[in-house]
Amino acid sequence: MSATGISVAVVGLGFGQDFVPIYLAHPDVARVVLVDPDTARLSEVGQRFGISELYPDVAGVLADPTIDAVHVLAPVHLHAELSVATLNAGKHCACAVPMATSLEDIDKIIATQAVTGKNYMMMETAVYGREYLTVEELYRQGEIGTLTLYRGFHIQNLDGYPSYWQGYPPMHYATHALAPALALLDTTAASVQCQGAGRLTPDRTAGNYANPFPTEVGFFRLAGSDALADITMSFFQTARSYLEGFSLYGEHIGIEWPPDNEGELLRFDMSAPAAGIRGNTVKSTTMPARDFPERLPSDLRKFTKAGTVQLPGMPAPARISAHHGGSHPHLVAEFVASIRDGRAPRIDDKRAAEWTAPGICAHESALTGGRTVTIPNYS
Repeated sequence: MSATGISVAVVGLGFGQDFVPIYLAHPDVARVVLVDPDTARLSEVGQRFGISELYPDVAGVLADPTIDAVHVLAPVHLHAELSVATLNAGKHCACAVPMATSLEDIDKIIATQAVTGKNYMMMETAVYGREYLTVEELYRQGEIGTLTLYRGFHIQNLDGYPSYWQGYPPMHYATHALAPALALLDTTAASVQCQGAGRLTPDRTAGNYANPFPTEVGFFRLAGSDALADITMSFFQTARSYLEGFSLYGEHIGIEWPPDNEGELLRFDMSAPAAGIRGNTVKSTTMPARDFPERLPSDLRKFTKAGTVQLPGMPAPARISAHHGGSHPHLVAEFVASIRDGRAPRIDDKRAAEWTAPGICAHESALTGGRTVTIPNYS
């Protein structure tokens, strides 16, 4: 890190381009370089954001000693390989979810981080979105009470996606659905029983994964908690519009995700039975989720909402999105702060493993017809 700030390489400019202006705007980031094998996209994104340092391959970035950190947003099957290479190159690593798709690769990343001492952060959007932050505040204040049941879900039609997504085991991508429960309760998943639902058609197996299921449903037992986490992951042959979120139910308050993935949360407040009436009284209301801008550097607060931005060096205003509940600036702020302050990030290699391994174990359980699988302990 130079006296003027850190230098960051953004690798993968599909989803990754959403993060580029956030890094450019961060007061502790001095330089942003871009990497993408699609040279047309690389050139277009570079021109849009006024960035001239463009690499068609990550090797050039890893060999550059002046680059401090790499944000990996490449296809899932490259996450572990690129994370290990980044750490071994002496650079801090942020990586999109999931951390890896095998327990062996999780172990490799943990071992590499321990040797290199560089930061690793899994960029889990689900625990920085406005919906989670709003629910977390209620829970920390004691309003929800003891949690009984958590339901996480990620339903997304992947037909037409690149071949490396075809037949992808749904539970291997379970972090978005499960991480909020683990973060809220500050716990880990101890074991899982999972079942596959349906059967993939032959035209949806081009990715050559050991997975016959379009949908998987898992029940996770949580360490130190009597609450149950019920997780549904579905990527194929399930007629439902996109849904990625969670609902939870405590002794006092229940919260349900917006049914069409947008809009206000549905809140249930339960009180004791009225005199002479059987059953508790439950009142339902809608509840807006807020962005918690006070947790962000002032220069990043605008990125929690969609709009336009024109930063120094940009030739024209550019449209910015705010997908995943406005979580992206929170993720960037945490990653950069961890480097600046010389500390581990909130979602470091061990926590990333605790949030990724349960999905890998869940798929193993589904392949065996629902056998209980114990999840590794990374503490």
